[in-house]
Amino acid sequence: MDEKLLKQMRSEAEEIFKGSLDAVDPYLAVKRFVRVEGNRLTLGLEDRVDVELDLTKYDRISLVGGGKATAPMAKAMENLMGEKIYKGMINVKYGFTQELAQTEIIEADHPLPDNNGVEGTKRILDFLQKAGEKDLIFSLISGGGSALLPQPAGKITLSEKQELTRLKCGASIDEINAVRKHISFSKGGQMARAASPATTINLMLSDVVGDRMDVIASGPFVPDTSTYKDVWGIFRKYDLKDIPRAIHDHLTAGAEGRIPETPKADEPIFEKVFNFIVGSNILALESAKKKAEQFGYETLILSSMVEGETKEVARVHSAIAREIVKTGRPISPPACIISGGETTVTIHGDGLGGRNQEFCLAAAPDLVELPPRVVILSGGTDGNDGPTDAAGAVVDPFTVRRGRDMGMEAAEFLSNNDAYHFFEKTDELLMTGPTNTNVMDVRLVLVR
Repeated sequence: MDEKLLKQMRSEAEEIFKGSLDAVDPYLAVKRFVRVEGNRLTLGLEDRVDVELDLTKYDRISLVGGGKATAPMAKAMENLMGEKIYKGMINVKYGFTQELAQTEIIEADHPLPDNNGVEGTKRILDFLQKAGEKDLIFSLISGGGSALLPQPAGKITLSEKQELTRLKCGASIDEINAVRKHISFSKGGQMARAASPATTINLMLSDVVGDRMDVIASGPFVPDTSTYKDVWGIFRKYDLKDIPRAIHDHLTAGAEGRIPETPKADEPIFEKVFNFIVGSNILALESAKKKAEQFGYETLILSSMVEGETKEVARVHSAIAREIVKTGRPISPPACIISGGETTVTIHGDGLGGRNQEFCLAAAPDLVELPPRVVILSGGTDGNDGPTDAAGAVVDPFTVRRGRDMGMEAAEFLSNNDAYHFFEKTDELLMTGPTNTNVMDVRLVLVR
Protein backbone atom coordinates (compact mmCIF):
# COMPACT_ATOMS: atom_id res chain seq x y z
CA MET A 1 0.00 0.00 0.00
CA ASP A 2 2.85 2.39 0.90
CA GLU A 3 4.63 1.82 -2.43
CA LYS A 4 1.36 2.18 -4.32
CA LEU A 5 0.59 5.53 -2.68
CA LEU A 6 4.12 6.81 -3.29
CA LYS A 7 3.99 5.73 -6.91
CA GLN A 8 0.74 7.66 -7.30
CA MET A 9 2.18 10.73 -5.59
CA ARG A 10 5.36 10.66 -7.65
CA SER A 11 3.24 10.52 -10.79
CA GLU A 12 1.13 13.44 -9.51
CA ALA A 13 4.27 15.45 -8.75
CA GLU A 14 5.54 14.99 -12.30
CA GLU A 15 2.16 15.94 -13.75
CA ILE A 16 2.03 19.06 -11.57
CA PHE A 17 5.52 19.99 -12.74
CA LYS A 18 4.53 19.52 -16.37
CA GLY A 19 1.42 21.60 -15.67
CA SER A 20 3.64 24.42 -14.44
CA LEU A 21 5.08 24.71 -17.95
CA ASP A 22 1.70 25.38 -19.57
CA ALA A 23 1.59 29.05 -18.55
CA VAL A 24 5.13 29.76 -19.69
CA ASP A 25 5.01 28.24 -23.14
CA PRO A 26 7.09 30.82 -25.07
CA TYR A 27 4.93 30.70 -28.18
CA LEU A 28 1.72 31.31 -26.24
CA ALA A 29 3.36 33.93 -24.01
CA VAL A 30 4.23 36.05 -27.06
CA LYS A 31 0.83 35.51 -28.66
CA ARG A 32 -0.86 36.68 -25.44
CA PHE A 33 1.19 39.85 -25.32
CA VAL A 34 1.51 40.91 -28.97
CA ARG A 35 -1.48 41.62 -31.20
CA VAL A 36 -1.47 42.70 -34.84
CA GLU A 37 -4.58 44.04 -36.60
CA GLY A 38 -3.78 45.24 -40.10
CA ASN A 39 -1.00 47.78 -39.59
CA ARG A 40 -1.73 48.38 -35.91
CA LEU A 41 0.58 46.74 -33.38
CA THR A 42 -0.62 46.49 -29.78
CA LEU A 43 1.56 45.34 -26.89
CA GLY A 44 0.17 44.33 -23.51
CA LEU A 45 -2.07 41.77 -21.86
CA GLU A 46 -5.78 41.65 -22.66
CA ASP A 47 -6.78 43.97 -19.83
CA ARG A 48 -4.32 46.70 -20.76
CA VAL A 49 -2.41 48.32 -23.61
CA ASP A 50 1.20 49.24 -22.88
CA VAL A 51 2.29 50.39 -26.34
CA GLU A 52 0.51 50.91 -29.65
CA LEU A 53 2.42 51.47 -32.89
CA ASP A 54 1.52 52.19 -36.52
CA LEU A 55 3.53 49.71 -38.60
CA THR A 56 3.31 51.88 -41.72
CA LYS A 57 5.86 54.22 -40.12
CA TYR A 58 8.59 51.61 -40.49
CA ASP A 59 10.43 50.57 -43.63
CA ARG A 60 11.72 47.29 -42.18
CA ILE A 61 10.65 44.97 -39.38
CA SER A 62 13.24 42.49 -38.12
CA LEU A 63 13.74 39.85 -35.42
CA VAL A 64 16.89 39.23 -33.38
CA GLY A 65 17.54 37.50 -30.09
CA GLY A 66 18.95 34.62 -28.16
CA GLY A 67 18.09 32.05 -25.50
CA LYS A 68 16.73 28.58 -24.93
CA ALA A 69 13.13 29.68 -25.60
CA THR A 70 13.80 32.11 -28.44
CA ALA A 71 12.86 29.80 -31.35
CA PRO A 72 9.19 29.36 -30.32
CA MET A 73 9.06 33.08 -29.54
CA ALA A 74 10.23 33.74 -33.11
CA LYS A 75 7.63 31.27 -34.40
CA ALA A 76 4.92 33.30 -32.68
CA MET A 77 6.21 36.55 -34.17
CA GLU A 78 6.33 35.03 -37.65
CA ASN A 79 2.72 33.89 -37.28
CA LEU A 80 1.71 37.35 -36.08
CA MET A 81 3.67 39.45 -38.56
CA GLY A 82 3.85 37.19 -41.61
CA GLU A 83 5.54 38.74 -44.62
CA LYS A 84 5.95 42.05 -42.81
CA ILE A 85 9.18 40.58 -41.39
CA TYR A 86 12.20 41.65 -43.42
CA LYS A 87 14.77 39.48 -41.67
CA GLY A 88 15.26 37.35 -38.56
CA MET A 89 18.38 36.02 -36.84
CA ILE A 90 18.52 34.26 -33.46
CA ASN A 91 20.97 32.21 -31.39
CA VAL A 92 19.59 29.14 -29.59
CA LYS A 93 20.99 26.18 -27.68
CA TYR A 94 21.77 23.09 -29.74
CA GLY A 95 18.53 21.18 -30.28
CA PHE A 96 16.22 24.00 -29.12
CA THR A 97 14.94 24.75 -32.61
CA GLN A 98 11.70 25.26 -34.56
CA GLU A 99 10.72 25.27 -38.21
CA LEU A 100 10.89 28.97 -39.10
CA ALA A 101 10.18 30.62 -42.44
CA GLN A 102 11.88 34.01 -42.20
CA THR A 103 14.24 33.66 -39.25
CA GLU A 104 17.69 32.13 -39.40
CA ILE A 105 18.54 29.94 -36.42
CA ILE A 106 22.13 29.74 -35.25
CA GLU A 107 22.68 26.87 -32.82
CA ALA A 108 25.32 27.36 -30.14
CA ASP A 109 26.47 25.92 -26.84
CA HIS A 110 25.23 26.52 -23.30
CA PRO A 111 26.18 27.00 -20.48
CA LEU A 112 29.70 27.57 -21.83
CA PRO A 113 29.69 29.82 -24.92
CA ASP A 114 31.27 28.51 -28.13
CA ASN A 115 32.46 29.84 -31.49
CA ASN A 116 29.02 29.39 -33.05
CA GLY A 117 27.58 31.70 -30.42
CA VAL A 118 30.31 34.27 -31.02
CA GLU A 119 29.84 34.19 -34.79
CA GLY A 120 26.05 34.43 -34.52
CA THR A 121 26.28 37.33 -32.07
CA LYS A 122 28.73 39.17 -34.30
CA ARG A 123 26.31 38.85 -37.21
CA ILE A 124 23.43 40.12 -35.07
CA LEU A 125 25.48 43.11 -33.88
CA ASP A 126 26.58 43.89 -37.45
CA PHE A 127 22.94 43.80 -38.55
CA LEU A 128 21.81 46.04 -35.67
CA GLN A 129 24.50 48.61 -36.43
CA LYS A 130 23.03 49.04 -39.91
CA ALA A 131 19.55 49.79 -38.55
CA GLY A 132 18.12 53.25 -39.16
CA GLU A 133 15.42 55.58 -37.91
CA LYS A 134 12.68 53.70 -39.77
CA ASP A 135 13.63 50.21 -38.59
CA LEU A 136 11.47 48.34 -36.09
CA ILE A 137 13.36 45.57 -34.32
CA PHE A 138 11.84 42.86 -32.17
CA SER A 139 14.30 41.41 -29.70
CA LEU A 140 13.38 37.97 -28.33
CA ILE A 141 15.31 37.15 -25.17
CA SER A 142 15.07 34.19 -22.80
CA GLY A 143 17.10 32.28 -20.25
CA GLY A 144 20.44 31.10 -21.56
CA GLY A 145 20.87 34.28 -23.55
CA SER A 146 23.99 35.27 -21.65
CA ALA A 147 25.90 32.24 -22.91
CA LEU A 148 24.22 32.19 -26.31
CA LEU A 149 24.92 35.85 -27.14
CA PRO A 150 28.66 36.09 -26.39
CA GLN A 151 30.85 38.76 -27.95
CA PRO A 152 34.14 39.11 -26.07
CA ALA A 153 35.15 42.72 -25.48
CA GLY A 154 38.48 44.24 -26.46
CA LYS A 155 41.30 41.72 -26.70
CA ILE A 156 39.47 39.11 -24.59
CA THR A 157 39.22 35.70 -26.27
CA LEU A 158 36.40 33.18 -26.10
CA SER A 159 38.62 30.74 -24.22
CA GLU A 160 39.32 33.40 -21.59
CA LYS A 161 35.60 34.07 -21.19
CA GLN A 162 35.04 30.33 -20.82
CA GLU A 163 37.81 30.14 -18.22
CA LEU A 164 36.18 32.86 -16.15
CA THR A 165 32.74 31.25 -16.53
CA ARG A 166 34.13 28.01 -15.09
CA LEU A 167 35.22 29.65 -11.84
CA LYS A 168 33.50 27.91 -8.91
CA CYS A 169 32.80 30.55 -6.29
CA GLY A 170 29.06 30.45 -5.47
CA ALA A 171 28.31 33.90 -6.95
CA SER A 172 24.67 34.81 -7.61
CA ILE A 173 23.31 35.14 -11.13
CA ASP A 174 23.17 38.94 -10.66
CA GLU A 175 26.87 38.96 -9.84
CA ILE A 176 27.80 36.57 -12.64
CA ASN A 177 25.90 38.67 -15.16
CA ALA A 178 27.49 41.90 -13.92
CA VAL A 179 30.84 40.33 -14.79
CA ARG A 180 29.56 39.09 -18.14
CA LYS A 181 28.29 42.54 -19.11
CA HIS A 182 31.70 44.09 -18.64
CA ILE A 183 33.72 41.55 -20.60
CA SER A 184 31.32 41.55 -23.55
CA PHE A 185 30.18 43.91 -26.32
CA SER A 186 26.68 42.37 -26.50
CA LYS A 187 25.33 42.67 -22.95
CA GLY A 188 24.33 45.35 -20.47
CA GLY A 189 22.43 47.53 -22.96
CA GLN A 190 25.11 47.37 -25.61
CA MET A 191 22.80 45.83 -28.23
CA ALA A 192 20.49 48.81 -27.70
CA ARG A 193 23.49 51.04 -28.35
CA ALA A 194 24.19 49.13 -31.56
CA ALA A 195 20.54 49.31 -32.73
CA SER A 196 20.03 53.02 -32.08
CA PRO A 197 18.29 55.02 -33.65
CA ALA A 198 15.90 52.17 -34.52
CA THR A 199 12.79 51.45 -32.45
CA THR A 200 13.26 48.25 -30.46
CA ILE A 201 10.64 46.10 -28.73
CA ASN A 202 12.39 43.72 -26.36
CA LEU A 203 10.26 40.73 -25.29
CA MET A 204 11.73 38.68 -22.46
CA LEU A 205 10.97 35.36 -20.83
CA SER A 206 12.39 35.79 -17.33
CA ASP A 207 14.70 33.24 -15.72
CA VAL A 208 15.79 35.66 -13.01
CA VAL A 209 14.65 35.91 -9.39
CA GLY A 210 12.56 39.07 -9.05
CA ASP A 211 12.35 39.45 -12.86
CA ARG A 212 15.05 42.12 -13.01
CA MET A 213 15.19 43.07 -16.67
CA ASP A 214 18.84 44.10 -16.55
CA VAL A 215 19.81 40.63 -15.33
CA ILE A 216 17.77 38.51 -17.80
CA ALA A 217 20.33 37.25 -20.34
CA SER A 218 22.59 40.03 -19.00
CA GLY A 219 20.19 42.66 -20.40
CA PRO A 220 21.38 43.21 -23.98
CA PHE A 221 18.73 45.91 -24.56
CA VAL A 222 18.29 47.08 -20.96
CA PRO A 223 20.16 49.89 -19.15
CA ASP A 224 22.91 48.46 -16.97
CA THR A 225 22.95 49.26 -13.26
CA SER A 226 26.37 47.69 -12.64
CA THR A 227 29.81 49.16 -13.25
CA TYR A 228 33.39 48.08 -13.81
CA LYS A 229 34.09 48.94 -10.17
CA ASP A 230 31.24 46.63 -9.11
CA VAL A 231 32.91 43.78 -10.98
CA TRP A 232 36.14 44.29 -9.05
CA GLY A 233 34.06 44.26 -5.86
CA ILE A 234 32.63 40.88 -6.84
CA PHE A 235 36.13 39.51 -7.46
CA ARG A 236 37.23 40.71 -4.02
CA LYS A 237 34.11 39.32 -2.34
CA TYR A 238 34.83 35.80 -3.62
CA ASP A 239 38.62 36.17 -3.44
CA LEU A 240 38.99 35.56 -7.18
CA LYS A 241 42.58 36.20 -8.16
CA ASP A 242 43.28 33.79 -11.03
CA ILE A 243 41.81 36.10 -13.68
CA PRO A 244 42.97 35.85 -17.33
CA ARG A 245 45.33 38.72 -18.22
CA ALA A 246 43.22 40.19 -21.04
CA ILE A 247 40.14 40.27 -18.79
CA HIS A 248 42.16 41.84 -15.96
CA ASP A 249 43.48 44.54 -18.29
CA HIS A 250 40.06 45.27 -19.83
CA LEU A 251 38.33 45.60 -16.44
CA THR A 252 41.16 47.77 -15.13
CA ALA A 253 40.82 50.10 -18.11
CA GLY A 254 37.08 50.28 -17.49
CA ALA A 255 37.43 51.03 -13.79
CA GLU A 256 39.93 53.79 -14.61
CA GLY A 257 37.62 55.33 -17.21
CA ARG A 258 39.85 54.61 -20.18
CA ILE A 259 37.04 52.74 -22.01
CA PRO A 260 33.30 53.55 -21.98
CA GLU A 261 30.96 52.17 -19.34
CA THR A 262 27.98 50.03 -20.31
CA PRO A 263 24.93 52.21 -21.21
CA LYS A 264 22.96 53.65 -18.28
CA ALA A 265 19.27 54.55 -17.98
CA ASP A 266 19.69 58.28 -18.66
CA GLU A 267 21.24 57.75 -22.09
CA PRO A 268 19.09 58.81 -25.10
CA ILE A 269 19.59 55.47 -26.86
CA PHE A 270 16.86 54.01 -24.61
CA GLU A 271 14.18 56.55 -25.59
CA LYS A 272 12.94 54.23 -28.35
CA VAL A 273 13.50 50.91 -26.55
CA PHE A 274 10.47 49.19 -25.01
CA ASN A 275 11.25 46.37 -22.57
CA PHE A 276 8.60 43.82 -21.55
CA ILE A 277 8.50 40.54 -19.63
CA VAL A 278 6.02 38.15 -21.27
CA GLY A 279 6.60 35.09 -19.04
CA SER A 280 8.02 34.48 -15.56
CA ASN A 281 8.42 31.99 -12.73
CA ILE A 282 5.34 33.12 -10.79
CA LEU A 283 3.15 32.24 -13.79
CA ALA A 284 4.60 28.73 -13.73
CA LEU A 285 3.91 28.41 -10.00
CA GLU A 286 0.33 29.57 -10.43
CA SER A 287 -0.15 27.00 -13.20
CA ALA A 288 1.30 24.30 -10.94
CA LYS A 289 -1.14 25.35 -8.22
CA LYS A 290 -4.11 24.84 -10.53
CA LYS A 291 -2.85 21.39 -11.55
CA ALA A 292 -2.27 20.35 -7.92
CA GLU A 293 -5.81 21.40 -7.02
CA GLN A 294 -7.11 19.10 -9.74
CA PHE A 295 -5.49 16.23 -7.84
CA GLY A 296 -7.26 17.32 -4.64
CA TYR A 297 -4.34 19.04 -2.89
CA GLU A 298 -4.60 22.08 -0.68
CA THR A 299 -1.96 24.38 -2.13
CA LEU A 300 0.36 27.14 -0.97
CA ILE A 301 2.82 29.09 -3.08
CA LEU A 302 5.73 29.99 -0.82
CA SER A 303 7.61 32.32 -3.15
CA SER A 304 8.92 32.68 -6.68
CA MET A 305 12.04 34.40 -5.35
CA VAL A 306 13.81 31.65 -3.41
CA GLU A 307 17.58 31.98 -3.54
CA GLY A 308 20.51 30.74 -1.46
CA GLU A 309 22.71 27.69 -1.11
CA THR A 310 20.87 24.70 -2.57
CA LYS A 311 21.50 22.34 0.34
CA GLU A 312 20.19 24.85 2.87
CA VAL A 313 17.08 25.64 0.84
CA ALA A 314 16.44 21.90 0.49
CA ARG A 315 16.52 21.40 4.26
CA VAL A 316 14.00 24.23 4.71
CA HIS A 317 11.61 22.47 2.33
CA SER A 318 12.07 19.09 4.05
CA ALA A 319 11.41 20.84 7.38
CA ILE A 320 8.12 22.14 5.99
CA ALA A 321 7.23 18.57 4.98
CA ARG A 322 7.93 17.39 8.54
CA GLU A 323 5.83 20.23 9.96
CA ILE A 324 2.86 19.34 7.77
CA VAL A 325 3.09 15.69 8.81
CA LYS A 326 3.34 16.55 12.52
CA THR A 327 1.06 19.59 12.95
CA GLY A 328 -0.79 20.19 9.70
CA ARG A 329 0.85 23.59 9.31
CA PRO A 330 1.05 25.77 7.26
CA ILE A 331 -1.63 23.74 5.46
CA SER A 332 -3.02 20.33 6.29
CA PRO A 333 -2.81 17.21 4.09
CA PRO A 334 -3.37 16.55 1.31
CA ALA A 335 -0.94 19.43 0.88
CA CYS A 336 1.14 20.78 -1.96
CA ILE A 337 3.77 23.41 -1.16
CA ILE A 338 5.14 25.18 -4.26
CA SER A 339 8.19 27.37 -4.60
CA GLY A 340 10.29 28.82 -7.38
CA GLY A 341 13.40 30.84 -8.00
CA GLU A 342 16.96 29.68 -8.46
CA THR A 343 19.40 28.39 -5.87
CA THR A 344 23.19 28.22 -5.99
CA VAL A 345 25.49 25.22 -5.71
CA THR A 346 28.95 25.69 -4.28
CA ILE A 347 30.93 22.91 -5.95
CA HIS A 348 33.39 20.92 -3.84
CA GLY A 349 33.42 17.62 -5.72
CA ASP A 350 33.89 16.43 -9.28
CA GLY A 351 30.58 14.62 -9.77
CA LEU A 352 27.73 15.27 -12.19
CA GLY A 353 24.48 17.03 -11.43
CA GLY A 354 22.64 20.33 -11.20
CA ARG A 355 21.02 22.45 -8.52
CA ASN A 356 17.68 20.63 -8.72
CA GLN A 357 19.21 17.17 -8.38
CA GLU A 358 21.41 18.44 -5.55
CA PHE A 359 18.31 19.90 -3.88
CA CYS A 360 16.56 16.54 -3.91
CA LEU A 361 19.60 14.60 -2.71
CA ALA A 362 20.04 17.08 0.15
CA ALA A 363 16.36 16.79 1.11
CA ALA A 364 16.14 13.00 0.93
CA PRO A 365 17.91 12.14 4.26
CA ASP A 366 15.46 14.38 6.16
CA LEU A 367 12.54 12.33 4.81
CA VAL A 368 13.79 8.95 6.05
CA GLU A 369 11.85 9.05 9.33
CA LEU A 370 8.64 10.36 7.77
CA PRO A 371 5.68 8.16 6.84
CA PRO A 372 5.55 7.01 3.21
CA ARG A 373 3.19 9.76 2.09
CA VAL A 374 5.70 12.52 1.31
CA VAL A 375 7.25 13.35 -2.06
CA ILE A 376 9.59 16.21 -3.01
CA LEU A 377 10.33 17.26 -6.60
CA SER A 378 12.67 19.91 -7.93
CA GLY A 379 13.00 20.61 -11.64
CA GLY A 380 14.38 23.17 -14.06
CA THR A 381 11.68 24.47 -16.38
CA ASP A 382 14.05 24.23 -19.35
CA GLY A 383 14.34 20.45 -18.96
CA ASN A 384 18.12 20.61 -18.40
CA ASP A 385 19.51 20.70 -14.87
CA GLY A 386 23.12 21.82 -15.06
CA PRO A 387 25.16 19.94 -17.70
CA THR A 388 22.78 16.94 -17.65
CA ASP A 389 19.87 15.57 -19.67
CA ALA A 390 17.59 15.54 -16.60
CA ALA A 391 15.34 18.38 -15.45
CA GLY A 392 15.84 17.41 -11.80
CA ALA A 393 14.71 14.59 -9.53
CA VAL A 394 11.86 13.24 -7.38
CA VAL A 395 12.45 11.78 -3.90
CA ASP A 396 10.47 10.18 -1.08
CA PRO A 397 11.16 8.59 2.36
CA PHE A 398 12.59 5.43 0.72
CA THR A 399 15.14 7.23 -1.52
CA VAL A 400 18.11 6.88 0.84
CA ARG A 401 17.29 3.21 1.42
CA ARG A 402 17.08 2.55 -2.31
CA GLY A 403 20.59 3.91 -2.63
CA ARG A 404 21.91 1.80 0.23
CA ASP A 405 20.39 -1.32 -1.29
CA MET A 406 22.61 -0.56 -4.32
CA GLY A 407 25.70 0.10 -2.22
CA MET A 408 25.44 3.91 -2.36
CA GLU A 409 25.42 6.41 0.50
CA ALA A 410 23.48 9.59 -0.30
CA ALA A 411 25.79 11.72 1.86
CA GLU A 412 28.87 10.61 -0.07
CA PHE A 413 27.31 11.39 -3.44
CA LEU A 414 26.10 14.75 -2.10
CA SER A 415 29.56 15.73 -0.86
CA ASN A 416 30.93 14.92 -4.33
CA ASN A 417 28.16 16.92 -6.08
CA ASP A 418 27.25 13.68 -7.86
CA ALA A 419 23.47 13.61 -7.54
CA TYR A 420 22.96 12.60 -11.17
CA HIS A 421 24.72 9.25 -10.83
CA PHE A 422 22.90 8.51 -7.56
CA PHE A 423 19.46 9.17 -9.05
CA GLU A 424 20.37 7.50 -12.31
CA LYS A 425 20.80 4.24 -10.40
CA THR A 426 17.74 4.69 -8.15
CA ASP A 427 15.65 5.65 -11.20
CA GLU A 428 14.52 8.94 -9.67
CA LEU A 429 15.68 11.44 -12.28
CA LEU A 430 13.03 13.80 -13.66
CA MET A 431 13.32 13.43 -17.43
CA THR A 432 11.32 15.81 -19.64
CA GLY A 433 13.63 16.49 -22.58
CA PRO A 434 14.08 20.08 -23.82
CA THR A 435 10.95 22.10 -23.01
CA ASN A 436 11.82 25.16 -25.15
CA THR A 437 11.10 27.42 -22.17
CA ASN A 438 13.17 28.65 -19.24
CA VAL A 439 11.78 30.46 -16.18
CA MET A 440 14.06 29.07 -13.48
CA ASP A 441 12.97 26.20 -11.21
CA VAL A 442 9.81 24.72 -9.74
CA ARG A 443 9.89 22.82 -6.44
CA LEU A 444 7.06 20.76 -4.97
CA VAL A 445 6.47 19.27 -1.52
CA LEU A 446 3.54 16.82 -1.53
CA VAL A 447 2.08 15.33 1.66
CA ARG A 448 -0.93 13.00 1.66
